Amino acid sequence: MSDQQTIHVGGEWRAAATGATREILDPADATTLAVVAEGGAEDTDAAIAAARTAFDQGAWPRTPVAERAALLRRVADLLQRDRETIGLLESRDAGKTLEEGRVDVDCVTDAFRYFADLVMNESGGRVVDAGSPDIHSVVVHEPVGVCALITPWNYPLLQASWKIAPALAAGNTFVIKPSEITPLTTVALIRLLAEAGLPAGVANLVTGPGDPVGARMSEHPDVDLVSFTGGLLSGTKVMRAAADSVKKVALELGGKNPNVVFADACATDEGFDTAVDQALNAAFIHSGQVCSAGSRLIVEESLRDRFVAELARRAERIRIGRGTDKGVECGPLVSAQQLARTEEYVASALAEGAVLRAGGERPTGPAYGDGYFYRPTVLDRCHRGMRVVREEVFGPVLTVETFRTEDEAVALANDTEYGLAGGVWSADPGRARRVAGRLRHGTVWINDFHPYLPQAEWGGFGKSGIGRELGPAGLAEYRESKHVYQNLAPRPVRWFAG
Repeated sequence: MSDQQTIHVGGEWRAAATGATREILDPADATTLAVVAEGGAEDTDAAIAAARTAFDQGAWPRTPVAERAALLRRVADLLQRDRETIGLLESRDAGKTLEEGRVDVDCVTDAFRYFADLVMNESGGRVVDAGSPDIHSVVVHEPVGVCALITPWNYPLLQASWKIAPALAAGNTFVIKPSEITPLTTVALIRLLAEAGLPAGVANLVTGPGDPVGARMSEHPDVDLVSFTGGLLSGTKVMRAAADSVKKVALELGGKNPNVVFADACATDEGFDTAVDQALNAAFIHSGQVCSAGSRLIVEESLRDRFVAELARRAERIRIGRGTDKGVECGPLVSAQQLARTEEYVASALAEGAVLRAGGERPTGPAYGDGYFYRPTVLDRCHRGMRVVREEVFGPVLTVETFRTEDEAVALANDTEYGLAGGVWSADPGRARRVAGRLRHGTVWINDFHPYLPQAEWGGFGKSGIGRELGPAGLAEYRESKHVYQNLAPRPVRWFAG
């Protein structure tokens, strides 16, 4: 297989039907990292047809659960075998640090093992009491069919696994379209699926842009479900495209996530240090290119000056550079477009009255060259009227707002059209749980930020999307429920006189 044969249809690797290609750039220096096929509508139709045939006529949907689970575990083992290679590829493609790339591979491994265990531990269906010994009634779960999986550029491998693992566990076939910016580890994952013994046609891949590839996947009548992770605008287009064929839709559309810090959390030196450290992690992991990034710091007013001063001091000391270099803590943004977007948001914030405490510019020096680097940025004196506070930046930009009362903190944290995640910091367990209970966000961390568990559902309220990934609900997205009602002693009803 050549580098340009990155389209996988019916078990075969191929180039794009048009012969078109795309250069994948290393965000650390803007040089060419790889050349991949630039698929189009013809490639997409072929991939969907292969998935349709594999579902309707192939063995995978009817493969015993134990065999499906065993394959998922083999994939997990292969991921660990290739951990260093795939972690490095993820680091170079997405710009994240090498350690982040390795952690991503471990998280993907956990997801495959979790869904393997989940389906193995299920019963044969839910028995429904019909009120008669002559009736056997059970609700069973079947695969939904052909799944169109569309993933984002920030966590290409992780987001692919969150969709592929439950789709396969449930017995579906699929076509996946990774971001055209960061497709390389998804290509690697499809290779591992084939090595693990997945039948041809079950897993199909089209590398290419959202239009036409993603659009065609969303509207195609032979697709039964579309699962999309990405931006709000693109997500609404996916939902509209899916409407005509009334297919199932699952959307994860990002967030504008609050990190609420009460003064009592910082009453001790250790508490203060921990809260500041975690605020940095919340905002600047992967250069802020995280859907759940704690990009809105909402801090109690009495604590603000001290907290922001220390936060800014530490932000200025974050080591920026190529993700594979030793000691680097923050890599580049993924693309020139994302760098320009970040710069525009910071400029608009300053024009609207924000006070720059740290960052706010590209780093200078020969080490940064043509890379898409931007210094971690802290913007103080922010308010909800600012675009940078309302809209998802997806860059290393942290805004600071203040509150005086618990009610005001909750009101600020919930004053967003999104609702993906949020954090609460307090030394008072009752207050922490009370505030967490009032936040309208799909995940709420108390005295922590960012960890997730494959066995716990992930998704958001409001415009953060619909549906859930991970956990039992994440598996349910890829299933249809069927009620089977069996009369063991049939007899005439005599409804009609005859």
